[in-house]
Amino acid sequence: MIFYFLMIPMMVFINMLLLIIICKVLCVLVLLPILLIKWRKYYSRKRAERQQTGTVIGIFHPYCNAGGGGERVLWAVVQAIQNKYPTVHIVIYTGDLEANPETIINKAEKTFNVKLQPNIEFIYLHGRKWVEATTYPYFTLLGQSLGSVCLGIEALNNLTPDIYFDTMGYAFTYPLFKYIGGCRVGSYTHYPTISTDMLKYVYKRVVAYNNRRIVARNPFFSYMKIIYYKLFARLYGLVGNCSEITLVNSSWTEDHINTIWKCPLKTHRVYPPCNVEDLIKLPLLSDKERSKQIHILAIAQFRPEKNHPLMLRAMFELRSILKEEVWEKVKLICIGSCRDFEDERRVKDMQDLAKHLALEMNVEFKLNIPYSELMSEMQKASIGLHTMWNEHFGISIVECLAAGLIMVAHNSGGPKADIIEMHPGSITGFLAKDEIEYANIIASIIQMNPKDRDAIRIAARSSVNRFSSQVFEKEFLRTTEPFFRVKEE
Repeated sequence: MIFYFLMIPMMVFINMLLLIIICKVLCVLVLLPILLIKWRKYYSRKRAERQQTGTVIGIFHPYCNAGGGGERVLWAVVQAIQNKYPTVHIVIYTGDLEANPETIINKAEKTFNVKLQPNIEFIYLHGRKWVEATTYPYFTLLGQSLGSVCLGIEALNNLTPDIYFDTMGYAFTYPLFKYIGGCRVGSYTHYPTISTDMLKYVYKRVVAYNNRRIVARNPFFSYMKIIYYKLFARLYGLVGNCSEITLVNSSWTEDHINTIWKCPLKTHRVYPPCNVEDLIKLPLLSDKERSKQIHILAIAQFRPEKNHPLMLRAMFELRSILKEEVWEKVKLICIGSCRDFEDERRVKDMQDLAKHLALEMNVEFKLNIPYSELMSEMQKASIGLHTMWNEHFGISIVECLAAGLIMVAHNSGGPKADIIEMHPGSITGFLAKDEIEYANIIASIIQMNPKDRDAIRIAARSSVNRFSSQVFEKEFLRTTEPFFRVKEE
């Protein structure tokens, strides 16, 4: 009897709990769709009321003034659209609050040698901090991805486009613009937010810039991170699938996107635009015509994944291989753009590391230089250096090949899959994995017969036409034509 009286309140509690759960489920199933419908109608009304007439394409690129490879693709996309569809109104969502439109356009034209028309509108986003890695010390991938949704809402509130095109890889914004904004959604993906290679690194417990030592050395933390990565990859696949037309920049990126997004029929490989046309015209200088110094050129933004410390360690190892009189002629020129204070701090760290390794007389850093000076440095250099692991493509690698440099790139990612050829008789460059390999290859190039070096340069130049700006424009317009055709109809 006592047991029966104790069971009554317990059953009442369970029934109440079930009732609450059922009510919440019903609210989600009923109220959420109503909310989404109202939200979509709101943005449809905003689209109808906007001042711009005709087709409006909104390009999401919060760092449009950064001056890197991603920005080269952005401005090549803008130029291609202006050339083919001059009546289309182009809107760029940017977080570069300190730069006015004229400054941004002038920098793009000087840095990337493009010609832009004035029908570009800039929508300034004040919430860019939500997509910055420094905002999220932990769960960075998830934090940045959810933060991009907040930034996307700000963009959508400011102006609702007909076509939404993401050129930075913020896939979590796609459902927002597709289902709520009612936009056609396309993307150009440079690098998957998460890849199977990243999962392998965690499995193997390898220390990397995105896998801290405390996690790599602890089995429990590694196991939890694997679960986190797998769940995130599943989410990433769902949101990525919202892109109607997906462009990727290399076969390496294409493989990873198809594995995670599972949309091979919507995915098109379009190599990024490389300014090979002007660089191929540069005369190939002989060793005597080049400067007395042996210039090794490294072109990369000062971001952690570019792995500038590996360049300096390779130079340190190179010093022990070369004779002193040869070493005195060697100089590493590091050229790149700085996006913010963090990048500037990294440059200072690299300068300090160069001094620590007694390399300060053989290393020079050049920041945010104009295109004309970059071409001059390319012509004076004889060897190119690139050290990023799993570089998605490598625009600077292609441009150095076109300029006549012998490239030494990391044995992974796009350089390995698409750019560098190492078969006997058709060598276009070299691949390495660590500082010892880099140093040995650079030393062998320096000591190589001049005729063999020239043969590599000629083969490299012959291989780069498929990466030209003209080919990019043609392929971009071909793959995205359904967006504009449907709108015109």
